[in-house]
Amino acid sequence: MVNRSISDTHSPRLGSLLAFYGRRPLVKKDTLPRGYMARISEGSVNRFEELRNEIEQSLEEMIASRVNSGEVVELAGRMLLAGGKRLRPIMMFLAYEIAGGKEPEDLMPLAKAFEFLHTATLVHDDIYDEATHRRGVPTIHTEHGLAKAIIVGDWLFVQGYALGGRYNQEIVTIIGNYCSEIAVSEISQIEHINNLKTTPEDYLNIVRGKTAGPFSGGCHSAAIIAGASDEQKTALANFGMEIGIAYQLVDDLLDLKGDESIGKPRGSDVYEGKMTLPLIHSLTIHHGKSRERLAEIISNFNYDLFDELIGLLEKSDSFSYTEILIQNHFDRAMKYLEIFDDSEIKQHLFALSEYITKRKL
Repeated sequence: MVNRSISDTHSPRLGSLLAFYGRRPLVKKDTLPRGYMARISEGSVNRFEELRNEIEQSLEEMIASRVNSGEVVELAGRMLLAGGKRLRPIMMFLAYEIAGGKEPEDLMPLAKAFEFLHTATLVHDDIYDEATHRRGVPTIHTEHGLAKAIIVGDWLFVQGYALGGRYNQEIVTIIGNYCSEIAVSEISQIEHINNLKTTPEDYLNIVRGKTAGPFSGGCHSAAIIAGASDEQKTALANFGMEIGIAYQLVDDLLDLKGDESIGKPRGSDVYEGKMTLPLIHSLTIHHGKSRERLAEIISNFNYDLFDELIGLLEKSDSFSYTEILIQNHFDRAMKYLEIFDDSEIKQHLFALSEYITKRKL
């Protein structure tokens, strides 16, 4: 890709967005568990950052080309360029390369499509979660009202579909299917708010549709563009699904363990009534008065109850249980990569998967 300053192409309005948000490194020493940096090679870290910069530059240029269209683009750009790690598109590029792809510029529009679609879901998520902040900054509906936030989310969806629509029908179908599954899963999650009868199966169905589906669809689509065999396409789709599930399980733990690097205050999921796996597991383990107390805390949660909630989750070993499941899904994902020959690209994909599943645990 041509390496040029984005200042050569953007308007003053976009410049103010970039000055406000800037770019955040993908991997920093203080974002990984103690001793974990040694497990990610310098080559992998450099490759991740190289891909992230290319993706970021392409997104910035696309927003720059439209930013004078009005406030909707400015607000969308604010959310799109607000410091995401770009894990999904980075994984797409690595999947493309391991499947034999040689022309990464062929993938870039699709990688951007997935980021636009993902960002659209975040805007709409914030609305019905009544979230006040995302990635450390006020949400769009909080600052600019519900109507504008809905329109911004719709605009992001349209841009994502327009980018994805450049490809063949197989890829368009994948995009349509996973977006439909996101909607189905969002409704299911709403229906399970504060539902103490939510089962692990209910939870996993929501996660597969809402979080893991985009990982799977991205890897699958990348393999198609690379000209992979049917076996390789299926393997990469399954790999993405397993990593996506593990990713959500990690988020569940980070929400409870008080890590705000995921862009929201600790306990946000509990406060919003979301039945995450540690809560579901703990409810199945506790009995009698301890279960009654746990149910009462979940149903009437406030931050004064946080320490008591953590104590009950620790007593039921629900954190350890979730960590075991994260490792199991990671192991399954790695199993799907065994059909590919050992290579530097495979090592990068392994390292990225480890980072996704072990960040700050």
